Parts: sequence; C-alpha cells; structure tokens
Amino acid sequence: MSKYYIFILFFSFLTLQSFKKEAIVPVANGIELRASLLSDKLSINNEAVRLAITGYEKLKQLGKLTNLRYLTIADFSKPSSEQRFYIIDMQAQVVLLKTLVAHGRNSGVLFAKLFSNKSASNQSSLGFYVTGNPYKGKHGTSLELNGVEEGINDQAKQRAIVLHGADYVSTNFIKSQGYIGRSLGCPAVPNQQVKEIIQVIKGASCLFVYAPNKEYLAKSMLIN
Repeated sequence: MSKYYIFILFFSFLTLQSFKKEAIVPVANGIELRASLLSDKLSINNEAVRLAITGYEKLKQLGKLTNLRYLTIADFSKPSSEQRFYIIDMQAQVVLLKTLVAHGRNSGVLFAKLFSNKSASNQSSLGFYVTGNPYKGKHGTSLELNGVEEGINDQAKQRAIVLHGADYVSTNFIKSQGYIGRSLGCPAVPNQQVKEIIQVIKGASCLFVYAPNKEYLAKSMLIN
C-alpha cells in the first residue's frame, strides 16, 4: 500500500472520530435548544419552557407519561390578566393553544406569589402534574390532576385540585377588575375552552405550573 493511501485512510479515520464527537449532543444542550426555539415561538419565559421540557423528559424516562405529544405550561411569572396557559405540541414544535388561567385566591391578586401543598390553603401548588381522566363535577367537565412532586404538590387529589372551567376566567372580568377571578387553588380556564383543553391533554400528559419561586426551584427533584 502506497504512502498516499495510508495518509488518506489515516485522515479519514481522524475525520470520522471528529464527526462522532461533534455529533454527540448532551441532553441538557438539546433541552436548552428546544426551550430557546419554543420560547421564541411562544414569547414566554425561557426559563419556564426550559424547566418544563426538563421535567417532561424525566417523567417520560420514568414511564409516567402516556400522552407524550402534549406539554402544558401555566406560567405564573405572568399576571393573570395575560394569556399564560400554553399547550405545546411536542411533535410539531408548535403552540396548539394559548389562553387565560386562574391561580388560587390566597396566592395573590394579579400575580401568584404564595404557594402551598396544604388543604384549605386556597393557594396554587407549583410543579409537575400528570393529567388523569375527565369527569363531571360541580364545575362541569373537569380533569383530574396528579401532583407528582413530594412535599410540593402531592396533596393535589386530597385538596381536589383539578383543571376546570370558570366564568370568572374571562376578558370581561379583566375589563372590570384588571385581573381574572381566582380559584381555590385549581388552574381554572375559560368555560368555552375547557372541553377542548381536556380532550387534548387528558390521559397522562405533563402539566407544569411555573413561577420564579426560589424554594420550589431549589427543592424540585424533577428540574435538578
């Protein structure tokens, strides 16, 4: 074999090794990239999207999610007068729906600032939830929510924290009050959209309730 062919083979080997190294993208970087792209499309808090995708990936790896196509974010870093409830189609990488969502009455007025996992607190609980089954309750068609973060939102069932529709979650309420009405801790959405929302995200999809709360950010095992 000539020196020329030996050189070509050696150069090809080095190129292949270099390509392999460049092709390996750590999961964290992939999450950062998707978060950046999605947040640009959503025009919402980049950190909320990044953390939502991080938790979604962990729950998927743990086998907790059946409905993998949709990721829902309630971004409580925003005031309740703004649309801050997002359903993301993870397959198409597009926003399927963006609308209003209420927080608990004892969490704050315009902004949600206080959070609790305790019964009768009437506060929202942050963190990751896995959606359950639809049912007919006192608020009409509602959706079970299973809090999966111990000590943070795992009392959701005992507290009857569910996704439901409410007439106080409306633009008319904002016009008269400057903010939407508040729930007893449930992420309440507009009455005219609740059935559509439930139909899409039911059956073990991921819902992330976000706020820039230092205690939650330090405690959550799904984002650390």
